[in-house]
Amino acid sequence: MRIGFGAPVSGTWATPDNLARFAVRAEQAGYASLWGFQRLLVPEGSGMAEVYHSVLDPMAALAYAAAGTSTIRLGVAVVNLPFVSPAYLAKQAATVDILSGGRLDLGLGIGWMPEEFAATGASMARRGARASEYVSVLRHLWAAGQSEFSGEFYEVPRGSVAPKPVQPGGPPILLGGLAPAALRRAGRIADGWVTSSRTDLARIAEGVSVIREAAKEAGRDPDAVRIVCRGVVRAGAEAQAPGGDRLLLSGHPDQIREDTRWLEGQGVTEVFYDLNWDPLVGSPDVDPAAATARACELLDALAPAG
Repeated sequence: MRIGFGAPVSGTWATPDNLARFAVRAEQAGYASLWGFQRLLVPEGSGMAEVYHSVLDPMAALAYAAAGTSTIRLGVAVVNLPFVSPAYLAKQAATVDILSGGRLDLGLGIGWMPEEFAATGASMARRGARASEYVSVLRHLWAAGQSEFSGEFYEVPRGSVAPKPVQPGGPPILLGGLAPAALRRAGRIADGWVTSSRTDLARIAEGVSVIREAAKEAGRDPDAVRIVCRGVVRAGAEAQAPGGDRLLLSGHPDQIREDTRWLEGQGVTEVFYDLNWDPLVGSPDVDPAAATARACELLDALAPAG
């Protein structure tokens, strides 16, 4: 089980100093990865969770974190692919991969908020079919030699695209999504699946089973598909699930560690503890010094070597 950490990208703790400092501190503490996420717009009156109210761009944040680190992997969970052309994202991802020395993991989602689709001029129609073709375009653009692609949704004229990513074939692609079709798509074509903050972790084995079966049917090694879990940590409080049971990854650090071991038994290969969802850390209204101090304490308490 590989343990990662959510970078300070949301709320008042998402400062340049904290982004650089927590990246280094997480690497020194033995965390395997550092993660960001995307939110473009919070519609007026939507009542969205505070974690989404002020969010740094994930690709820029990861490139910034890369400058002060050398071994920790850098992941985005996720970029919503309808909002940007595959050629543009391929260039961005290749650049971050080069600047980090080949440490990028690229998570992709298909989006869900109509207002963000409107703001980016994107279409919500046939997002699943577009996702499959989008992944193909990325891999064509990252492959050695000249690139060319002609599909139903995307067209890339023949030409050279350089520089290429450090990682052969490009950064690993992780697909998000909760619907059965999304899970099967991850098993068929992706290097892994990344869960969202809304995933019911108590039932994660069901999703893992769908993914691994789809991989097997596609002639792939099911055990090679990564299962990456965003760990929404609720430290210090035994949060209750709708059925009355304690929510996973809540309570004392020892309970959180035990939950992580349980997730490993369900087929999860990686968990990253994301404190951006902690209202005392990732809120835009919390005291910055208090948020930073709490995050430091939890990073140390949950460190893999701890």
